[in-house]
Amino acid sequence: QVPLVESGGGLVQAGGSLRLSCAASGRTLSSYTVGWFRQAPGKEREIVAAISWGGGITYYADSVKGRFTIFRDNSKISVYLQMNSLKPEDTDVYYCAVSPYLRLDTDAVDPQKFDYWGQGTQVTVSS
Repeated sequence: QVPLVESGGGLVQAGGSLRLSCAASGRTLSSYTVGWFRQAPGKEREIVAAISWGGGITYYADSVKGRFTIFRDNSKISVYLQMNSLKPEDTDVYYCAVSPYLRLDTDAVDPQKFDYWGQGTQVTVSS
């Protein structure tokens, strides 16, 4: 088990910024590919961004390219999602998840390939 905890969600006006954090209780995330996903009620969970275990490879959904940045801290304890220029359509519950075997250089970023998930944090962007 990898207990994940997200934080940093909240209410922000359009054009504003938020930084989400993902950490695993009692361990580092250095051995995992980490992804951020989001899901609205009644919709499928979609990938937002992902980062390789070493941090050298990142993936972004087209809808967030140029606005969101995923990165790890030097200790590899946490993974962050910096969200800038937020839009009302970014309103969702955001989840972090980890995969011990998914490779961003060769594999599709499929939610099914992520084994452990956090409880989610709500992001609400007002217009």
